[in-house]
Amino acid sequence: MVETAPKSTVRPLGTDMLERLRDHVLRPVYDRSRLTPGIVHIGVGNFHRAHQAWYLHRLMQLGEAQDWAIIGAGVRSYDAAMREKLRGQDCLTTLIELDPSGMSAEVTGAMIDYLPIEDGNGALIAQMANPVIRVVALTVTEGGYYIDPATGAFDVNHPDIVHDASHPETPRTAFGAMIAALRQRRDAGQRAFSALSCDNLLSNGNVLRQTVVSLARQSDPDLANWIDAACSFPNSMVDCIVPATGPTELALAEHFGISDAAPVTHENFRQWVIQDDFCAGRPDWDKVGATFTSDVEGYETMKLQVLNAGHQVLANVGEILGRETIADCMQDGSIAPFFHKVLTEEIAPHVDAVPGMTPLQYVAQVERRFRNPSIKDTTRRVAFDGSSRHPGFVLPLVRKALDADAPLEGLALVEALWARMCSGQREDGSKIEPNDPAWISLNTAALAARTRPQAWLEQSQIYGDLAQNERFRDAFVKVYQTVASRGAEGALQDFVSV
Repeated sequence: MVETAPKSTVRPLGTDMLERLRDHVLRPVYDRSRLTPGIVHIGVGNFHRAHQAWYLHRLMQLGEAQDWAIIGAGVRSYDAAMREKLRGQDCLTTLIELDPSGMSAEVTGAMIDYLPIEDGNGALIAQMANPVIRVVALTVTEGGYYIDPATGAFDVNHPDIVHDASHPETPRTAFGAMIAALRQRRDAGQRAFSALSCDNLLSNGNVLRQTVVSLARQSDPDLANWIDAACSFPNSMVDCIVPATGPTELALAEHFGISDAAPVTHENFRQWVIQDDFCAGRPDWDKVGATFTSDVEGYETMKLQVLNAGHQVLANVGEILGRETIADCMQDGSIAPFFHKVLTEEIAPHVDAVPGMTPLQYVAQVERRFRNPSIKDTTRRVAFDGSSRHPGFVLPLVRKALDADAPLEGLALVEALWARMCSGQREDGSKIEPNDPAWISLNTAALAARTRPQAWLEQSQIYGDLAQNERFRDAFVKVYQTVASRGAEGALQDFVSV
């Protein structure tokens, strides 16, 4: 346990206090005043600061990549609060690693500025149009790419997309801003930048290319063709469990004598696998642990369909039963066996090995990580945006099971428990607050499912044609009725006992 710092010794984070940090707190050894930008990152949340920004910081600690500093950016009004917090502490971040054996802290400094949040995104466009920016990276969540989850097609009818197609000089979205900047670069005879997605999507670079090129084509087909030919959109796989920040995390920073307005806690594990396809150069992230490869898909598939799908296996039933964190779920005598059986029997058989790791070895690794009691990763955070996460992580496994005529009762139960969660009430009678951009439609379908379970599957924007698949529909209706009659815990026990 780290000794709590006396309040009198807790100092606001900023450049002028780096030399006064406690001896056991790591800090930048490079001269931040000499850093110059090379990356714009859109979506400066906890994950970015614990993952991609950390890799760059560690590379800078080696005396390298001094011309690759990050300029933070956002396109939503709520990003302004993070901008204010980070600029108030010179864009420094306290990272706190949580491990069952103890915790440690490190102040990172790879970010040097955060652009203003404004209508039309003029400052963002101007920064990305500057040729010193060679990579534009994004962390905008799985559901932020304007893709129809049922078909994978670009959603040309979304109001944001309709706006950007009609007003390309004053876009509303990150992708519209990228296109406006690329237009300026093309017209000035400058090279394009690489666009790097850091979200949990299979072939995320391909998805990003589809979104950017498709949006550009709505207003300027010639520009769309130039972007498609000139830009790189490398695929990547990112992995690190990073809880949300609240009062507990703020207090942890104070344990180290730091008053940080936005500290980040994280597990003692990181992985970043990146397709080595950058049209304007890149930092040597591999020198600090990242993996460059020509084939990211195997790593992506393993992670998304074991860890990310596994999160959905836990989070929805955890919410129903009032288990606050993922670690609490892994300590539950009904939820943990359910998780193990679904992952080992219904998910791992459909996942290929990657160099040095079999699917079952990866399942065991994920189980250890999820059991870490020091990581207060809430079921509510993990359950957020199920309307993107289930189609992205769970339903591809359902389709694989159907194609292979393999067991899928556990996966059907995962979906039934999601439907039960979206009814908005825990089994103890307490309310589950809205937790999805599509909550109103999900809640309507969940309430309809109480009398006609298949109504849940008729959400074609999520399930596509799965509602017409007799085997899956029958399995879903059966387990849903078990949840309704025996409760969530009884349904888990019935599944595990078979």
